[in-house]
Amino acid sequence: MKKVVTFGEIMLRLATPGYERFSQSKSFNATFGGGEANVAVSLANYGIPVEFVTRLPKNDIAESCIMDLRKYGVQTCNIVRGGERVGIYFLETGAVNRPSKVVYDRAHSAISEIQPGMVNWYEVLKDAQWFHWTGITPAISESAAMACLEAIKVANELGVTVSTDLNYRKNLWGYTNQPAAIMEQLVAGCDVILGNEEDAETFFGIKPEGMDVTKGHVTAQMYESVAQQLMDRFPRAKRIIITLRGSINANHNTWSGLLYDGEKLYSAPTYQITHIVDRVGGGDSFMGGVIYGLLTYGDDLQSALNFAVAASCLKHTIYGDFNLASVDEVKKLMSGDTSGRVTR
Repeated sequence: MKKVVTFGEIMLRLATPGYERFSQSKSFNATFGGGEANVAVSLANYGIPVEFVTRLPKNDIAESCIMDLRKYGVQTCNIVRGGERVGIYFLETGAVNRPSKVVYDRAHSAISEIQPGMVNWYEVLKDAQWFHWTGITPAISESAAMACLEAIKVANELGVTVSTDLNYRKNLWGYTNQPAAIMEQLVAGCDVILGNEEDAETFFGIKPEGMDVTKGHVTAQMYESVAQQLMDRFPRAKRIIITLRGSINANHNTWSGLLYDGEKLYSAPTYQITHIVDRVGGGDSFMGGVIYGLLTYGDDLQSALNFAVAASCLKHTIYGDFNLASVDEVKKLMSGDTSGRVTR
């Protein structure tokens, strides 16, 4: 099987222990994580050859990060070395009615100063079947956006499937007041788009046709309208996937998803996640499941979607950014076994 390539930023994650607040914690648990790296770890865990491309400085923290990726089976041979620092994010895990908080310290990270031409994308993608990026990468800096566009154009030229998770992050788009214009160029080269109605409206002004979402229940037709408009806007796209999260409180979410292929809207089962261990990386685990599902199940789009939702449901039970659930565990949940009984 040809490899999957993901491109973006990986950060040092410093999280307060348990449910402690920043103001009371005397220590942090150190791990690593970032949207595209999280997807790469999921795929490696499922047995898919995968490579993560980024830019990291030459220091011990970066070496530790690379060793962590390699531990999970992610290829790192085309990581560009340079720059001064690894980005950091601080996490305070919420509980019940108190939400989680994230504080970023990622300005001037090595990846934010990447330039087009630093990565030989023809070499990286020559034996790839899939390339994945998220809306976080072009938000980091203008040069990161241009490097991402460079990769997408090469992937399109080589016939590599391209996917994106729109992932709008208002606080990251500091260098421009027109993120839509940048994203328009990038998303135009995508075959698979993951997002939600908020991403579609924020970036592209796409709203459900003939509906007022402020009144009454949100319907499947609303999401189909958004998905169809995204396809009309970006005709290269053949699959539009939407995550559905209901937040009852910080520890209890409902979780499901939809997939639209231009003709039919597929809907996955809804899971009640009543005791969340860690929801960070939940969307990335969904994307990892989507890529695995589409590669594995082919035209069986229902099974591909069901795999993605079940995989990301299990991620909420795993500490850290990475989803370490196995294919067998995901399939067991897909089959309807939600008992959580001890496996002996």
